[in-house]
Amino acid sequence: MPVCSHAFLLFSRREMSVPRWVKIPQRRPAAAGALPSPRRRVVGLLGGSFNPAHDGHRHISLMALKRLGLDEIWWMVSPQNPLKPAAGMAPFAKRLAGAQAAARHPRIKATDIETRLGSSYTAETLVRLARRLPRLKFVWLMGADNLADFDRWRAWEEIFALMPIAVLDRPGFRLKARAGKAAQRFAAYQVDESDARGLATLAPPAWTILTHRLSGLSSSELRAWKAKGKQAKGKDKKTTKKSKRD
Repeated sequence: MPVCSHAFLLFSRREMSVPRWVKIPQRRPAAAGALPSPRRRVVGLLGGSFNPAHDGHRHISLMALKRLGLDEIWWMVSPQNPLKPAAGMAPFAKRLAGAQAAARHPRIKATDIETRLGSSYTAETLVRLARRLPRLKFVWLMGADNLADFDRWRAWEEIFALMPIAVLDRPGFRLKARAGKAAQRFAAYQVDESDARGLATLAPPAWTILTHRLSGLSSSELRAWKAKGKQAKGKDKKTTKKSKRD
């Protein structure tokens, strides 16, 4: 039985089809003396290019599930990050399949939500999700490297006003993130990480930084290693051909 028993409401089929792992809750009239409805489920949203997805993404997701008391995390694979060059970006289908393979957990879902919603920017995606899924509570998850230059994102102040935000520590960005424009602008709304489990219950703006055991993995480094491996193989082939001629 899928964990997400109270996930998506019935979206317009023109905009977004419902994944197979989602169950649509049926509305029933409240009976006299009925017990209060169950609490709204809390979903963490982790956006990114996932070019490629790796165990570092999974590591921070597992940590966020536990520390924030989330029911699920949805990896929102971006069609194309406006702040990143298209050159070197793997095809979307390949990145999505890689993310689905890397998740390896029933409560971590790699999705193409952003593509099917047709939104180009995070703020647009979050607004549409919040409107279409009022029975869910969302927490936006992002790395400290993103917080450091968050003021470059479109409508970044609106994102703070849309839903609580959990910033996940990244190697080399702890101080930069805290000193960034976004952190300074919303300093009064920062929640101590000891209270992070209640973050989803707070009205935005509300945000926290979660420190944790850091992973040295990054998508850019994995791409660089892969490129070096291809170059090395190419040199080996040339050497082999030359040896045969000699």
